[in-house]
This record gives sequence, structure tokens and C-alpha cells, in this order.
Amino acid sequence: MPAVKGNHPVSAAGRGSRVGLLGGSFNPAHAGHLHISRLALARLGLDQVWWLVAPQNPLKPADDMAPLAERLTNARAAAGSAAWGRRVWVTDMERELGTRFTADTLKALKRRFPAHRFVWIMGADNLIEIPRWHGWTAVFDAVPVAVFARPTYSFRALTSKAARRFARHRINETRAAALADMRPPAWVFVNIPLDAASATGIRAGTRNRK
Repeated sequence: MPAVKGNHPVSAAGRGSRVGLLGGSFNPAHAGHLHISRLALARLGLDQVWWLVAPQNPLKPADDMAPLAERLTNARAAAGSAAWGRRVWVTDMERELGTRFTADTLKALKRRFPAHRFVWIMGADNLIEIPRWHGWTAVFDAVPVAVFARPTYSFRALTSKAARRFARHRINETRAAALADMRPPAWVFVNIPLDAASATGIRAGTRNRK
């Protein structure tokens, strides 16, 4: 894992690191999170990816959510299982910052780490759902956004409300490595080898084995 000073990572690249932010419940962390993180590091030219484990997703029911400490432990174990996992930092920083919504989290992170160049990472399914997020357009206005293909979602994502709203700010995938240096709004859709792993499927499989 990256070196940590207090509760925060000290990037090997120093100030001005290019950092991908992958937010979610991680209920639990799974191979799909590792898949997208590894490809984000490579395709976007990032120094690190931070997994922002949310205390509680406002759009998901609390009764099916494992405790935050358990999800953090699981996520750290998953990241540590990868040879390149030292470039992934798992944190519950939203709890520390006291933020509930992604737009507010991004504002707070930019204040706390003004020299870092952040990129918000999400799957194609979230591009479809993002208009349901509180203050969703502020996400695109805060940092560049990288959207990664996911099985069965990609076509709908590229014709979604968010894709249409920010159509003129979409860059060609061939320029993805420069995304972190771009002034928002700027976003890219990245076609990748698809990994069908999902937390919902993993939880269902676990229940079925009991």
C-alpha cells in the first residue's frame, strides 16, 4: 500500500500526483474493482487509485449493507492481493470529511489536496444512474471523469442523459492518458476487456452457499 502520513497517503510521485477516485459501497470489494483500478492506472496514466468506501450510499438500502469496518477490511485485503495493490489506497475519508454526496466529497478533497490532479472513475452503469445523484452536474464540473465499459450497460450509457448533457466535453479515448491534466468538464469513455463481477452477484452467491 502507499506510504501513509497520519490518515493520508504520501504518493511516491510527491505533490501533484495523478489520482483516480473510485467511490462506492464496496459491499464487498471484488475482482471488478481490481479490474477497473488496474486498467485506470494504465490507461489514464495515474500514480494511484483511491478507493473511497462510503459509510452509506444514499441510494442503497442500509439493511443490506455490511458494517463500514468490515467493508474496509475486505477492501484492503482485496487490494493487497494484487501485485500492484500498493498503488491502491483504501479509505473511509468520506466519514472523516463528513460528506455524504460525491459532489461535496470532491470539493473537500480538492481543498485538502490542492496539488493533486484527481479523476473520478466510474462504470458505465453509473453514467446511466448519475442524474439521480445529488448535485450530479457538479461532479463533472469538479474533476475530469473516466467512464469504463461494463457488460450490457455501454450502449445505454453512451445515449444516457449525462452523456448527452456533456457530449461536447467528451474526449477521444486515444487521449485518455492526458485526462488528468485537463480542465473540467472533460470526460472519456474507455473500452476495456469486460469483467462481469458485481457486489450484488457476490452477495447473492454467498447467501446461496449458506
